[in-house]
Amino acid sequence: MEGTATTDTVSDSDFLKEFYIPNYILVPESKPDSIPPPQLPQCPVLVFINSKSGGQLGADLFKTYSTLLNEKQVFDLGKEAPDLVLRRIYLNLEKLKSNDEFAAKIQEKLRIIVAGGDGTAGWLLGVVCDLKLSHPLPIATMPLGTGNNLPFAFGWGKKNPGTDVQAVMSFMKKVKNAKEMKIDNWHILMRMRAPKRRFLRSHCTS
Repeated sequence: MEGTATTDTVSDSDFLKEFYIPNYILVPESKPDSIPPPQLPQCPVLVFINSKSGGQLGADLFKTYSTLLNEKQVFDLGKEAPDLVLRRIYLNLEKLKSNDEFAAKIQEKLRIIVAGGDGTAGWLLGVVCDLKLSHPLPIATMPLGTGNNLPFAFGWGKKNPGTDVQAVMSFMKKVKNAKEMKIDNWHILMRMRAPKRRFLRSHCTS
């Protein structure tokens, strides 16, 4: 039994390396974690979680992802706006990639996981579209709200798959194996004319 547990631990560790992003990619001006660079992940992810969605589920999910991955690649949307996070990381990647093949590959393979309701998922889709990034990011939507119509429509399920380690790792496996699909994203801007000022006169009849 002990041998099996050790094998499973090693296997899980190797699996998680496929998603891990080192500090120097995420935090500008920080130094590389190791020389030579760590193993190139095949599915590096930035995780955005609405900790207020799903009752306590959002907070629990944040803890699980922060435990499994580099805590600096997991973001609470109640504390950090996604557009500011993505601008910061992309500016750093653009600066690094000219002399760092590892950073260039990270940018090429980078994906997003967003956990929340339909409003949260739509928020991230809009942010990525508005930023007009040089390499648009694929987004996986993890259901965490009440309706979860967006995740359901794109095959991620209707209900939250769970917040424990095994449930999260199972979802990450789906993210790694998922196919990319392009969708149209647009904004509707409505303008209303200000009503003309009018005096009101009461009309009394006897």
